[in-house]
Amino acid sequence: MDESLLPRHLQPQLRAALTSARVVNIIGPRQVGKTTLVRDLLTVGKFITLDEEGVLAAIEADPKGQMDALLAETKAGPLIIDEAQRSTKLALALKRIVDENRAMGQFVLTGSSNVFISAHVADSLAGRVHTMTMLPMSVAETKRMGPAKILDWASAKDRPDPLDLPKPETLSRVQYIDLIVAGGFPEIRTLEERWRQNRYTDYVDSVVERDVAYILKIRKSDAMRRMIDQLATRVGNELNIDELCSNISLQRNTTETYLDILTKLSLLRRLPAWTSGESKRDIRQPKIHLVDTGIVAALRSMNAQSFNIGANPTALGGLFENFVFNEMWKSLPHQMRQWRLYHWRQRGREIDILAESDRTIIGFEMKASTTVEAKDFQHLRWFREEGPGMNRPFVGIVIYMGERVLSFGENIFALPLSIFWSFNDS
Repeated sequence: MDESLLPRHLQPQLRAALTSARVVNIIGPRQVGKTTLVRDLLTVGKFITLDEEGVLAAIEADPKGQMDALLAETKAGPLIIDEAQRSTKLALALKRIVDENRAMGQFVLTGSSNVFISAHVADSLAGRVHTMTMLPMSVAETKRMGPAKILDWASAKDRPDPLDLPKPETLSRVQYIDLIVAGGFPEIRTLEERWRQNRYTDYVDSVVERDVAYILKIRKSDAMRRMIDQLATRVGNELNIDELCSNISLQRNTTETYLDILTKLSLLRRLPAWTSGESKRDIRQPKIHLVDTGIVAALRSMNAQSFNIGANPTALGGLFENFVFNEMWKSLPHQMRQWRLYHWRQRGREIDILAESDRTIIGFEMKASTTVEAKDFQHLRWFREEGPGMNRPFVGIVIYMGERVLSFGENIFALPLSIFWSFNDS
């Protein structure tokens, strides 16, 4: 199957952004399909890439003049600038141009990090730039289904009705694990296992050598590479900075700088801790998630056979949680409401993901099993009935590897993992 023909859920947002913003800024990791998205969607416009050293040098020498000349050559549509983050002078030149010209959709930028990193430039361009984050493909995209509207369903009324959910695809445990270890990078996910793992490992090396080294201006990348390996072993767990520093032999400030860079490159997501404001016993350390479980599996030399009966169950648990988090993260722009994601732990109780919008909270627990039972909901029930969610609209959900949508009481449900790719594109 030609992956370039698979529809991306951001396409309608990109079309809308071109009519409402002077600059559309698409950021995300390398090789997730940013260039394919803009080239397939935009049949007009002019395309340049700053990966070409001559083009980059010309823009750095005279950014405003080059932009004016390129716009003059662009008969219709936007000027598309690929790998925009490579220029240190582009942002100010764009600001000057869009200050003079109020037309919408003048520029589309793509890059692995945000070109508008200066607070001054970002503030002065408020309302003129629409920034979108593009991530590896969701399973829904690979199966040509619509975005997962689970949060919309859970918050639509006082008591969500399982009958309002689409029929989830029936998959076996092995089929679920195959999807988790394959990952979502368009050119890599369909490769045979050995080549896929090699490509993901090479991908991480290239990001460290190109993107990270370019941002930090460092020559030795061994410590950053060791850090990524260490993070891969900790997905789904809380971040312990001191332990991480010790394992990679780095000072704390350097470690935190590296973590910030990986976050800016959209490779790392630190899921913040949710606090009620009522208890000092809430845990405040973030959890770690990497952008793609295919990368995690490759760095840890894991394949589908790694999770056979008798294998370490905690290894699958962290990977499963990371996978669900990523699918939910990708679904956020497509919900009717704005949601923020957190995790929560207090005195031996924990909830893997809390989605919060206004006062509504949706709690998600993960169970890497084909069955679910009442005890799997104990933390969700406590949070709602005795904990900080007792005076707020709350829905508790366990995501598991089974086949059926199940109700375990008022606003307490078990949903199959496949529910994330069972919504029609409507």
